[in-house]
Amino acid sequence: MEVSPLTQQERPSLFQPKVDQLYHDLLRQDDEALADSDGFWREFFLLRPDKPRLQQRLRSLHPDDLLHLQHETQQLFVRSVQQVKVGKGPMDANAFDTLAVFLVEVLAKKYANQSADIIAIVAGLDEVDVVFVDFATAIEGAIRNGRTDIREKAIHIALLLTSGAYQTSLVSYFIHRDLFPALMKCIHDLGDATVKSNAFLLLGLLANYNKFELRNPYRLRLEDFVNASIIQQIITAFGASISASRDRYVSIQEDIAEGWTFSSTLSFIGLGVLAPTRPTTPTPKADDKKEDFGDLPDPSVAVLLGTYDFTIANKIFCFTLISLSAETSSAEAPFSAFLSFTSYLLHHAYRSSRASMYGLLNLLILRIIIEDLDLCKSLCDSEATISVRLCRQRQPFLPATPKPRPPAAFVLDILIDTINHNLRRNLDLQLYVSTLRLIHRLLSYLMFTRTRFSYHWPLLWQTLLSFLRFLTTYGPGFGTQDPDLSSLFKPFLATLALSVTGGETFLPDPAAYDDLFYKLVEAGDFLSRFKTTFAAQILQSSETIGIQPASTINESSAAPIDVLIQVSAHYQDLVQAERDKGRLGNNPSPREVSRIIRQGYETLRLPAMEGLDRWNRFREGEERATLKRAARVAVEDTRRMLRGT
Repeated sequence: MEVSPLTQQERPSLFQPKVDQLYHDLLRQDDEALADSDGFWREFFLLRPDKPRLQQRLRSLHPDDLLHLQHETQQLFVRSVQQVKVGKGPMDANAFDTLAVFLVEVLAKKYANQSADIIAIVAGLDEVDVVFVDFATAIEGAIRNGRTDIREKAIHIALLLTSGAYQTSLVSYFIHRDLFPALMKCIHDLGDATVKSNAFLLLGLLANYNKFELRNPYRLRLEDFVNASIIQQIITAFGASISASRDRYVSIQEDIAEGWTFSSTLSFIGLGVLAPTRPTTPTPKADDKKEDFGDLPDPSVAVLLGTYDFTIANKIFCFTLISLSAETSSAEAPFSAFLSFTSYLLHHAYRSSRASMYGLLNLLILRIIIEDLDLCKSLCDSEATISVRLCRQRQPFLPATPKPRPPAAFVLDILIDTINHNLRRNLDLQLYVSTLRLIHRLLSYLMFTRTRFSYHWPLLWQTLLSFLRFLTTYGPGFGTQDPDLSSLFKPFLATLALSVTGGETFLPDPAAYDDLFYKLVEAGDFLSRFKTTFAAQILQSSETIGIQPASTINESSAAPIDVLIQVSAHYQDLVQAERDKGRLGNNPSPREVSRIIRQGYETLRLPAMEGLDRWNRFREGEERATLKRAARVAVEDTRRMLRGT
């Protein structure tokens, strides 16, 4: 019998997926001809990628190993782009998945010459223009006309390259190949809010790329964009994303104000033992909360960068942002979600530089809106009320206000909460300057338009004067030569003096005005000490307001601090006169002091002051350093977000 030429091979102890064998063959550094084989790549892209195995193999390679394998890595990138351009499934989807793992691992490594080495590994220094023009064209086509899953993958790849190579010249190929129309078409066509949000995030990163060094075409596109339907879709997706980021704060500590219940009523009157028991929800320990809050906000809030750019560039976007209603009665309006998230973010801004940076970005967005008279009018309109969930996770709590109010009322609440909960000896001056500027602009608008605005004004007066006490007490620790202090004092003192001299134009009733004077009388000693401690900075801040002070700081002048001291001294003299006449005891009650304040209006003489309601409009160049830091934070957060997917 003839012997069969077939031989039985020994059964392997461990089966290796075919695609993993292809990864091994490609990256083994001993067969360059393999990377040029059309058959190899046809089989490579027909197989579903094994992402964990490819990630493991690429991660184990040292940067120098990747440079030695640059022919193979270049072919991997180029062949993937070719499959994307062909657009035939499932090979195009497999190519995108392979590219995603490849770019994450290659761009995450540290090289001796970061930009040049990345270009050498991905495309080659000689062929980079041809390869990346082809790549940008393929991505643009996939985003514009691809299948739903392909569009999502294309945006993912574009985000990977943009965030991973932001400090290289590779992003410039997306600048020259305008992705804006494709992104807008994708947002219009697709219904997934996450895809819309990612497309908007990509737009924000591209609009910030070297925007202070060159005329960024994406910024021009934002300025000229007028499609109201797409703007509404962007804002709706943004609202959903930012609402989810707010909910992460709530998941750590539930802070909703608890209403009256049968059990709480029994406890209030001392019959708590009769109240029905209910299971208690376990609460995390204080240290765990501190660590969890320190990790927030989550990386998806990088979308705020694009929101800022659209806000400063496009008034239609601004108006739609503050006026767009919720899609359903149970949903949250986008602007309500934005204000709610801002409340939680600024409540915890001191916990990390990231939180503080995003807090500053949100304050810049609000500043742009408030400085526009038409938009500010909408914020202060008593007929255009909204509901906003404000953060109440640490004392002192903001007042619980379940009824809808004008948006400006919630903005003031957020600013008050920011002042109260970020007080540290190492004060975040930039955060406080931005906060006080917004308060000053809001009050200036109310006075200019003579708008009677219902608000818990005593809380604002208490917060501002408590901040003055804090500055006076810990002033030496701030470094009196810090140039930012004069920037802090300008809106701070102007706000207080403006309220004293023009409060009757916007305060709803005399009681709010009386309370301001009462608190100034209480703070009399601190006002004088404040002036003594920060004499030079106060003089400088008065000059920037436009007030002409006296030749020396000790002379009587029309500086805002002198107005406050004059008002306090006037009423303290009246109180002392009443004591001398025997009409008042040594410890007068608040009601008695309030009566003297009302009587003292007739004899109070305030100096005529001009310039208290003046402020400079926002100019982006003045915040250049802040915006560049914000872009770097957003880029890094985008990397973190994509690595987690």
